[in-house]
Formats: sequence, structure tokens, C-alpha cells
Amino acid sequence: MSLRFYDTATAQTRDFVPLQQGEVGLYYCGATVQGMPHVGHIRSAIAFDQLTRWLTASGYKVTAVRNVTDIDDKILARAKESEHDDSLPRQLRGEQWWALAYRYELEFQRAYDTLGVRRPTYEPRATGHIPEMHSLIQLLIDRGHAYPANDESGDVYFDVRSWKGYGSLTRQNIDDMQSATDVEPEFINRKRDPRDFALWKGWKEGEPDTAAWPSPWGPGRPGWHLECSAMVTRYLGTEFDIHGGGLDLRFPHHENEMAQSQAAGHPFARYWMHNGMVTFEGEKMSKSIGNTVSPTEMLELASPRVVRYYLGQAHYRSVLDYRPTSLQEAAAAVERIDGFLSKAAAREFPDGFGFVSPGAPAAFKAAMDDDLNVPQALAVLHDTVRAGNTALATGDSDATRKAFIDVMTMTGILGLDDVQDASKGPRSPEHQALDTLIASQLRQRTLAREAKDWAQADAIRDALSSAGIVIEDTADGASWTLKN
Repeated sequence: MSLRFYDTATAQTRDFVPLQQGEVGLYYCGATVQGMPHVGHIRSAIAFDQLTRWLTASGYKVTAVRNVTDIDDKILARAKESEHDDSLPRQLRGEQWWALAYRYELEFQRAYDTLGVRRPTYEPRATGHIPEMHSLIQLLIDRGHAYPANDESGDVYFDVRSWKGYGSLTRQNIDDMQSATDVEPEFINRKRDPRDFALWKGWKEGEPDTAAWPSPWGPGRPGWHLECSAMVTRYLGTEFDIHGGGLDLRFPHHENEMAQSQAAGHPFARYWMHNGMVTFEGEKMSKSIGNTVSPTEMLELASPRVVRYYLGQAHYRSVLDYRPTSLQEAAAAVERIDGFLSKAAAREFPDGFGFVSPGAPAAFKAAMDDDLNVPQALAVLHDTVRAGNTALATGDSDATRKAFIDVMTMTGILGLDDVQDASKGPRSPEHQALDTLIASQLRQRTLAREAKDWAQADAIRDALSSAGIVIEDTADGASWTLKN
């Protein structure tokens, strides 16, 4: 099977044919850094991290760009609200908007790193690309698709009725659409059509001077939709392979992105990919009804490896439903994987291991090639774990080693190896050396037990116990932990 993806724009699963052979340009929407990351943000980042990893494993050179929206109405509003928020520490009251944005940007990055989301090739900020935005706005004005407001406000709008393709991404009729909400109701008369959206927002009385840049239309700041079009064109060109983001961004954000870019004469994205939402027991998460759960809360309940597994286990286009038992189920799955890896390493690689992967198993590859079918890929992973445990039980060394290598390859592609375990910390060289030494001792103990040399086996166990190491014997072999 060739690599295939579901393209939102055509509503079809299509063979993936990149613009340049052997290379992929991927852009996906990152954070608007107005507050702490929520679980939907992280699910989206993990989905596109899995995509990037699979494209790389498939032999492509991937240029991945993920933006940061660090200027936005909501960021300004949040900073203004902080002036009178007594619940905040004193140093955060009246915080500058740019300081607030950067503080939350670091929180997003911390969450990404903890859950094994690799850094993109580049992560541009909106505030760093104002000249590119001015150029795009002027091009749209020159081509008859944008216009300055009919007053001295400095606003510039995209004329949605000037572009016949408007609505095609989400398959909507323009007359059925609601008004754009990026302009206050009292200023709606500045537009030719209520659905026209802002490309440039003129500075208003009461807004900080630092949130305005000079422009041909007066001081102001970019509209939300404009930012991504300018940044993706800067780093991936006027035509690129994949544009991604959460399903909630299809309209109006991605619809507007596509319209303004194509109206400027840019072919833009060849494939559109959107990940599904996260719900709580079948209902949309909402702070107002108190059914939200944040990545931070999940990490208080389970290890990063488990949280990563949970958030990445569903098909990227499907709804991921959170229930109180979800993390327990994910933990049990991760324990099965890690249990096999630990036992196989102790028996087959007592002196440590190093190998060159022959590539993912054929069934795993077929699943991932089929629109990134992670649930089916995980089924292959768990089948391999079961086969590996059977090989361990029967003493089949070759089959155990093959299963070990296959499982390591698959967990690496799925990103389960790059998480940071906050409870245990990263595996230091000292910890890895200790693991190798103990694995060697456990191997000697296994050989002694097989030879019915119980005295030697007990001596090894007692020596490890006196060093603060607890040995657990199971039907699948021995594992170790440090005494609390």
C-alpha cells in the first residue's frame, strides 16, 4: 500500500505525492499563547508529531513548521484583566502582553517536551513577520480582494465575495455563514459584508502602544488568519505539501487562510489534515460545566509515557473520549510493553544492547501508511509483545530478540521513547550502567535456577537485596526496582 492521507479539502483519502520527491513541507498551527495549554492543544501536537515521525521513518526529509501566535485580541485582553486580578501573584498583575505571551509559550514548550513532541524544524512567532504580512495585504489590495476600512480606523479587510472559492474548504455557502467576529459590533459598518474578516486591525484608544506596528494603513496589528499565511509562505513557499491543525480550526481560520492565500495567487497547501477533538465522557469539555482535564492534571495521575500513549492512541481524525479509567487502561497497556522490553533485555542483552533496526514490521507499516492508522499500528505492537512473551517463555532466543527489536522500533516511531518521566527523571548514564549490571546479575541468577543451583541463585538475590534492589519474579522472568 502506498502512503495515503485523508484530505479535508477534497473529503477523500488520497495517495500522498509530495511536491518535491523525497521531501515534505509540513505546516501545522501551534499555540495562541494566551493561557496554559489544554489537552486539545497537546493532542494535536502529538498527532502531528506522529505524522512527522512516520514521514521521516518512511525516508522523507521533513521540514516541519509550527507557528506561535504571540499577538492576538485574547492575549491583550488577558494582560489587561491581570491588572485587577487579586488571585495572581503581585509580580504578574499588570503584566505586559508580550511577557504574558512568552510565559505561556514556555509552558507549551514544557508540555511538548515532557510528552515527547519533537521540536519542529522552525517555530516562527507572528510578531517576527510583520513585513511579510504587509506585503501580503498589499498584494491582496492590488488584486482586488482586500480593502481599507471606510474610515480612518486603519483596519483592512478581506472581501470574501471577491473570491469565488470562499467556503470550499468547509463546503459552505457564503450566504449561510455567520458574520466574522474579529471586529466589535459597533464597528461592523466599516465592512462591505459582515463576513469580511480583518487582515490588519488599526490601533484603538486604550490599547498598549507596544501592540501596534507602523503600516501603510496606520498603526495596528495583524489579523489572526493573516499570520499563518505569511509565515508558511516565508518558510515553505507559496505551495507546500501538508497543512494541519485541530478540527476546530477548519472554520473560520483555515478557510480564511486558504482564501487569502489563493486569492493572492498562491496554490498553498496540497493536503489539509485535521485532528479530532477530546471529549469528557461523550461531552465537549467546558470550564463552565467543570468537565475539563488539563495535561498537568493528567501528569499528576500518570507518567508522561502513559499520558503520551493515551493522547496518541486514537486515530487522529476521531474523537478521543476521556473517562476516569482512561489513564488506568493506558497504564496497563504501557506496562505490558515495558514489561516485555525489560525481561527481554535482561535475558538477551545482559551487557546492554545496540542494534540497527531493519525497519518497522510490514503490518505496522501498512497501518501507518493507511492515513496514519495508529490504533491498528498499536494492535500490531501488542501482538508483537505477546509473541515476544511467548518466545521468552519457551526460551526461543531468536524470536525474543526479533520481537524486542520490532517493539523498540515501533515505540520509537510512535514517540513513546522521548517522553520525560517527571517522577523518575531522565535516564542518566549512571542509571543505565546500573541497569546493565543488574541485568547481568539477573541473567546469572536465571542460569543458576535453570541448573537447580538454588544456593547460587539465592546468593545473587540476597546480594542485590542488601544493595537496596528489589527483585520481582513472574512467569515471564525477573524485573527489578529500587527500595523506597
